[in-house]
Amino acid sequence: MDLTGYDIFAGAGGFSLAARRTGIDIRAAIEFDSHAAATYRANFIEGQKCAPSLFEQDIASIDWAQVLKTTGLKSRDCDLLLGGPPCQGFSAHRLKGAGVKDPRNKLLLRYFDCISAVKPRAFVVENVSGMLWPRHSEYLQAFMALAHSSGYRILGPTVLNARDYGVPQSRKRVFIVGIRNDIKSGCEWPPKPTHFSPDSREVMEDGRNAWLTAAAVFRKPLKKGDPNAVHMQPSEAMRTVFASTPHNGGSRHQSCRELSCHRGHDGHKDVYGRIDPDRPGPTMTTACINPSKGRFVHPTEDHGISARHAARFQTFPEDFFLHGGITAAGRQIGNAVPILLGEAVLGTIAACLRLENQRVRSMESRKSQKRLPTKLVARCEILVRS
Repeated sequence: MDLTGYDIFAGAGGFSLAARRTGIDIRAAIEFDSHAAATYRANFIEGQKCAPSLFEQDIASIDWAQVLKTTGLKSRDCDLLLGGPPCQGFSAHRLKGAGVKDPRNKLLLRYFDCISAVKPRAFVVENVSGMLWPRHSEYLQAFMALAHSSGYRILGPTVLNARDYGVPQSRKRVFIVGIRNDIKSGCEWPPKPTHFSPDSREVMEDGRNAWLTAAAVFRKPLKKGDPNAVHMQPSEAMRTVFASTPHNGGSRHQSCRELSCHRGHDGHKDVYGRIDPDRPGPTMTTACINPSKGRFVHPTEDHGISARHAARFQTFPEDFFLHGGITAAGRQIGNAVPILLGEAVLGTIAACLRLENQRVRSMESRKSQKRLPTKLVARCEILVRS
């Protein structure tokens, strides 16, 4: 791996896995949640050669000089800083003015503490699209101002939908990319979509792939003994409700039970609904294993989806195991960057940095060639005098 990186707010490690697949050596990961840290440790550190250093602590208490020392890097050496600050404060599910003063929003600025200390060649921030709402502009504008004043040019904010990059769910996320001003090579941004609507003319014209549907998640049976192949156990009453809901996309409106609080409120329109296998799946939230929190009922079975199904929606591999139980697993899955989306984003940034490396090597080579004749002349003079 020719590039180095740090994963801030690492969670279960979705971004780290995407980075590894694009040839980026993650030297350090920071994660405060104990269950997510246990998942990260099990999948990226235990039994691994050249494993990243895991700092299991609050980002506010991090000694960045110690992080650099531990990972063998100096300020300005790190190629890429990546991470997604906890997004609940920016969530679109927060109705009306909720979330405006949520202290978690300030974690976006805490992210910049690391940028200031590490001074990476590039950074990328991922968050929910609600981050762009006017009521949160104070935090976003402050972050952008800090980035510009610290010598970074900004690409974005850009909203990307994971379904356009081979992920079998509709999931919109905001990405902000910063490139240090001394990096002269251009970055192709945003990454070009690899998947399109089945009705798109682009699919027919150039043979690119159509969106993956939720059917891809449920086609493969769950493995026996998989600790994440578990789902919430509904009560008999709720099982009856699920049984009365039509298969493959049925809504709670079509079931034998609809609560008064659900009527006339768009915010509850998908709860207890079945996933439609013929469409990209719904956004996997931190409560994706709970049918009362969204359209998370199995397409044909009378219960919610398993943690493994949710992980598949995020394109985690089958051998990636999440620790802490089903609720903790759901939270880690919902907070993660889908692996294939992460690869698309990091791949284009990595290409920019590698191109810059080539440019610098080429310049150094030309300088060396210009110095060569002088050395030869001096050597010839010595030979003549002798």
